[in-house]
Amino acid sequence: MAQNVEQYITEDGNISKLYDKAEISLQIKTLNEMISDCLGQKTYTERLKELEIEGFLELPDISERIFALQRLVLEDDCPAPAPHEYARTMRKLRNKVTEMLAERVVKEQINKELKERIQRKQAQYLAELKLEILKKHSGPENLSTLKKYAKLERLEGKKLNRSMMELLRPTSIDEIVGQQRAIGALLAKIASPYPQHVLIYGPPGVGKTSAARLALEVAKTKDYSPFSDSAGFIEVDGTTLRWDPREIANPLLGSVHDPIYQGSNRELSDTGIPEPKIGLVTQAHGGILFIDEIGEMDPILQNKLLKVLEDKRIEFESIYYDSANKNMPMYIKKLFEEGAPADFILIGATTRQPEDINPAFRSRCTEIFFEPLTPNDIIQIIGNAVKKLGAKIENGCAEIISQYTIEGRKAVNLLADAYNVAINRQNCKPDEVFISCRDVYTVVQTGRLTPYVRPRKRDDRQIGRVMALGVSGYVGSLLEIEAVSFPALQKGNGTIRFNDTAGPMTKDSLFNAAAVIRKISGEIISDYDIHVNCVGGGRVDGPSAGIAIMAAIISAIKQKPVRQDIAVTGEISIRGYVNPVGGIIEKIYGAKQNSMSAVVIPSDNLKDVPSDLTGIEVYAVDRAEEVLQILIDE
Repeated sequence: MAQNVEQYITEDGNISKLYDKAEISLQIKTLNEMISDCLGQKTYTERLKELEIEGFLELPDISERIFALQRLVLEDDCPAPAPHEYARTMRKLRNKVTEMLAERVVKEQINKELKERIQRKQAQYLAELKLEILKKHSGPENLSTLKKYAKLERLEGKKLNRSMMELLRPTSIDEIVGQQRAIGALLAKIASPYPQHVLIYGPPGVGKTSAARLALEVAKTKDYSPFSDSAGFIEVDGTTLRWDPREIANPLLGSVHDPIYQGSNRELSDTGIPEPKIGLVTQAHGGILFIDEIGEMDPILQNKLLKVLEDKRIEFESIYYDSANKNMPMYIKKLFEEGAPADFILIGATTRQPEDINPAFRSRCTEIFFEPLTPNDIIQIIGNAVKKLGAKIENGCAEIISQYTIEGRKAVNLLADAYNVAINRQNCKPDEVFISCRDVYTVVQTGRLTPYVRPRKRDDRQIGRVMALGVSGYVGSLLEIEAVSFPALQKGNGTIRFNDTAGPMTKDSLFNAAAVIRKISGEIISDYDIHVNCVGGGRVDGPSAGIAIMAAIISAIKQKPVRQDIAVTGEISIRGYVNPVGGIIEKIYGAKQNSMSAVVIPSDNLKDVPSDLTGIEVYAVDRAEEVLQILIDE
């Protein structure tokens, strides 16, 4: 018999059977290891101790080991099996251990899936919790928006040097040159216990916007001024004001964003609440609303603004507003039921003529006229700007600039360009820059600029040449009227010609002049061939060149020279009277810019001449004979 095979006697004592001891031992060992692995070492050790079978599985007796395994697996208190029961008991144990392992695998799978689900739920819960915290503490911010915000903050940290135009901009009312009379009038209207709405007329670039802004600062210093220290200066350009007649958008007056179509705030739209948006008129409450180029505004919007000026409030309306809605915020309810305050002073600036401005605006506003700048004003502006730049400038540079512009802003721009040319040419420090005339001419040539006032050869007297005065917008100009006269080939059949580009009004002035010439000199125009010309193709829109045309024709007929340092303006009547004309201030300044020593104007226009006028003489006349005495006979 083999060494590992044991023989035993059955219970009846008759049958002898064999069992393989080694095989049984191996099964016991394997099952024991599987149970230990299934239960875990700690649980396995505690189980052995609890069942009081510690060491049993190490005994040499197979019966004792099977007994211990049986207690461990089946928790059975039955005695150790007899040899003939080994096989049956081992099968039972194997089946039980198999069930335990299968149960363990199933539990592990369930636990794994449960763990995964718990992790997913936990991650989702944490994400929702984080989002809720972000919404509570940071509003609509997320990682993407925060990154964009950080990028904007980094951009804010990058700054170039101060803009030259910002540096050279007037910082006090005294720095605004050539507008003393207008500035005084503006301060009288604004720095008052009862400030008024103002319309400012004038050419571009003469300081209208700066004057309005600085006038508010002056007004704040007055104890009696209604403007507080926090009063704002809200500036907008009338040419860029856009609005929707359906009131979907109106940056000037304000608008209402309805919850359905116009996308009000989500917190409001979810509850069906319209959202009012205040406009510039409310932002200007307690201060000044400055509208540049107010004449370019939409006429309907102008009328709406007029109502705000009367009511001093702006009203909001929406079909979605429900005062009974409990979710209605207090500020929205107040805006819809009471409106928004809009008590401000309006200052409108324009380069248009008064007749082009809404009469209703004009009736509610006081009107102030800013004057065109003279060459001396430009020279003074350049001098102030050079001091702020800390540069040095060659003599004559300011005079050159004054020839090419009558706008203070453009003069400063030309100086800034010349400064940049100089600093690049010299490659020096900013406080060592020397601006030369050559630098100014470089800017002039680069910009293809032409002189605003072309130098004319001025003899003391010339035959048939009279300097007339015209005006375009708010800028006066010099018109050269010339005439030649020849005896007609056939007496009484002479011709009169005037260049057509001068406009139809000049023909009426020509015929009026012919009647006056015959009356005061006895000369019959039809006895001469006469050609009258407005040099340079200038256009005369009104009758103000009448006395210039008359003087030029008489000079040509009589061959008497005319003074070239005197400019004239006025309408001639057929009875020889000189009638008043418009634009006197502009015309006088145009004469000063062209270095005239005197002007001749109608007597009725004498009241339009500035009381503080200097640098030019003014002759006021009533009749044509007086004009001839000044220009020809003097």
